[in-house]
Amino acid sequence: MTPLYEGKAKRLWATEDPNVLRMEFKDDATAFNGEKKAQFENKGRLNNAISTLIYGFLEKEGVPTHFVRQIDERNVEVKKVDILMVEVIVRNLAAGSFSKRTGVEEGKVFSQPIVEYSIKSDALGDPLVNDDYIRELGLATPEELAFLRASALKVNGILSDFFAKCGLKLVDFKLEFGRLAEDPATIVLADEISPDGCRLWDLKTGEKMDKDRFRRDLGGVMEAYEEVLQRVKEATA
Repeated sequence: MTPLYEGKAKRLWATEDPNVLRMEFKDDATAFNGEKKAQFENKGRLNNAISTLIYGFLEKEGVPTHFVRQIDERNVEVKKVDILMVEVIVRNLAAGSFSKRTGVEEGKVFSQPIVEYSIKSDALGDPLVNDDYIRELGLATPEELAFLRASALKVNGILSDFFAKCGLKLVDFKLEFGRLAEDPATIVLADEISPDGCRLWDLKTGEKMDKDRFRRDLGGVMEAYEEVLQRVKEATA
């Protein structure tokens, strides 16, 4: 079978239900808009397990998502959505591209979370945009954008507390949303939540427990992901 869609870290496959897809987590790792590439054994398994637990937790907390059920170690069923081409980034501390753009030292705690938007486009380098860009490019209506912001901040509050219980600091993270295929007026959280899209630092040591270990050649990438999974399992048990 040919996948309906193949991205840098996942594939989407059709199922017997036209409104449900199978999402497969790959072992591929990329950084810097695909310029840096590698494969890590078990990466797909670990991200699937972490994201499945977190999405189940968010659903219980009243956050609607595309998640349906886990099929096996690498595959889940998800509701078919039309992905909004706006990525929402929430930052609690200065890190990564924020520090590079502003010169603010990594680790500075913000007085309140910063919300950023970027166009979901590898070809364009996922450029940052504001409300006016999004409106004029037709990526989302002002009402939809307000919903995305409110939802992202709600998720940030829930996950900041959750990860703190895991002994982890949620530094920043990226979210994607989509309109349900069977109900386009309804927008739900989509894609995944894993160390691929979240910066997670150990609360005691400050050790990076996320994809920055790959970006910065720190080593121990899968060991960090495995540790995150174990902590998430304990927190959701």
